[in-house]
Amino acid sequence: MKVLVPVKRVVDYNVKVRVKSDNTGVDIANVKMSMNPFDEIAVEEATRLKEAGKVTEVIAVSAGVTQCQETLRTAMAIGADRGILVETATELEPLGVAKLLKALADKEQPQLIILGKQAIDDDSNQTGQMLAALLGWPQATFASKVVLEDGKVTVTREVDGGLETLSLTLPAIVTTDLRLNEPRYVTLPNIMKAKKKTLDVTKPEDLGVDVTPRLKTLKVAEPAKRSAGITVPDVATLVAKLRTEAKVI
Repeated sequence: MKVLVPVKRVVDYNVKVRVKSDNTGVDIANVKMSMNPFDEIAVEEATRLKEAGKVTEVIAVSAGVTQCQETLRTAMAIGADRGILVETATELEPLGVAKLLKALADKEQPQLIILGKQAIDDDSNQTGQMLAALLGWPQATFASKVVLEDGKVTVTREVDGGLETLSLTLPAIVTTDLRLNEPRYVTLPNIMKAKKKTLDVTKPEDLGVDVTPRLKTLKVAEPAKRSAGITVPDVATLVAKLRTEAKVI
């Protein structure tokens, strides 16, 4: 059984993001980049399924610039068997990524696709759902537990009222939430082994996919700074300020 795991290269979550002076986007020059945390959880889950004997091969996939190979090598150090990079300098949107993944799914014929519920750079939370629609596969989003057996995948997901459990017939798509697992620490021996694993590079045009952006970013700006708080002498003053200044009561 084959599992496809898409991974995205993003600004490291520990880095304070800064906006370019011309407000055209986020400044990523000389900034530490890493694998999207939700995708790291997806790779870990696929690796655990393989270690449990439920899966035979885990394929990591990324789309973007040449440096995405580093992200794929990290995925292979965690446990992916091989990697595929769809190399392009075009700024990819969720629909473009979903189309690329559909083309790869048609080629590789995986039984399960596990990916992060969203990327921490654009927070779109759209790729998994779009991919499910394009492939016509069942989907379970925000997974906090995944059980694979008897040709089905049972997914527990967190909803507002508690927990919801879904049973999907394979092939299927699952998007991961933070509580699904805790990714393992990548050791040096595994990093060295990952360098010897196969990493194929292709282009969007080779897959017959047009990734031309459909959206245009007009302006990127930092959020307004919060004003300093004040101390009031008594409750009456607090209520008066909430009513006349804040206008919340």
